[in-house]
Amino acid sequence: MPLNRPRMITQAVSDVRLPENYVAPLRQIGFRVLVALGLLALVVVVVYVGRDGYRDADGSTLTLLDSFYYATVSLTTTGYGDITPITQGARLINVVLVTPLRIAFLIVLVGTTLEVLATRSRDQWRISRWRSQLRDHTVVVGFGTKGRSAVDTLINGGIPADQIVVVDPSPAAVAEANAAGLGGVVGDATRADVLRRTELSQASRVIVTTHRDDAAVLVTLTARQLNPTATVVVAVREAENIPLLRQSGADVTVTSSDAVGRIMGLSTVSPALGAVLEDLLSYGEGMEVAERAVLPREEGRSPRHLDDVAVAVVRGGEVYRYFDPTVSQLLRGDRVIVVRPAEELPWAPRPGTDEAHPNGEEPQPSESES
Repeated sequence: MPLNRPRMITQAVSDVRLPENYVAPLRQIGFRVLVALGLLALVVVVVYVGRDGYRDADGSTLTLLDSFYYATVSLTTTGYGDITPITQGARLINVVLVTPLRIAFLIVLVGTTLEVLATRSRDQWRISRWRSQLRDHTVVVGFGTKGRSAVDTLINGGIPADQIVVVDPSPAAVAEANAAGLGGVVGDATRADVLRRTELSQASRVIVTTHRDDAAVLVTLTARQLNPTATVVVAVREAENIPLLRQSGADVTVTSSDAVGRIMGLSTVSPALGAVLEDLLSYGEGMEVAERAVLPREEGRSPRHLDDVAVAVVRGGEVYRYFDPTVSQLLRGDRVIVVRPAEELPWAPRPGTDEAHPNGEEPQPSESES
């Protein structure tokens, strides 16, 4: 077992992908060449200015070409010995200036090799630091069409991109997630060791958007085992699998195929109704669905009498429809699911987005928007 441990660490590092700035290889090489030439030119100037302190083997005074020659053989550590410093000043310059430049020149020349050796340690450090900072983040399993839409909605809802981690077996999909500023893990999310690399035990939300329902069940079981308290939302293709996913630990299930079919059917019967549903599902324009806290002035009111359109009330963790007699009057601590304009307009207010709590605190308007 101990012999396999380094391989396991290497595999873990190689499977975790973090976003980073890309620099073209030719640009990197060009930069190193310019640095090397700059160091060479600096030594040439230093030697030529102090040429009286150097002696050639034939006893002649150093020319500019001799200075280039000396700089070249010195920086490459060849050192034929035909040109040598003879005065104390020239030798001091060699010690305090030429020798450090020689070392820097060699580092630039072998920079590619050193970079390869250092990349592994750097990646291990970055990944360790990244993992240590992951708290209350969101893990998205699957970065296909549904996964990308879910991530877009989360980011538009105010969740930072660096607090979202994508898991997908495709390196190309994870690379796309990295390009969007997300962390990613390449691997099979049905395996516990893959999900552990996302620090799932510290996550607050898990979104499962696999292509197959059996995989969704396995991922949900594994995620719930690693984190009993996170909110797990699962996309399921067949409605008959919803009870199994509920038993596996899913808090919310979304039947993607049925939902699309219902929208298509409603749009066929009533194009206007289809347009409204599409508007509600889009983000940033028209109407949106959001969850907000009940405002102090709304306490005691009926959900029917709010400035925006309430469709449900959340009380004690339970969701009630707006017409349920249980929530005929709103109480402090309730939250309401409302339909409201996506942006503030003079004739269309968005209550709860910028008002203060009676105790001087913000009302937590933190919206779960779609």
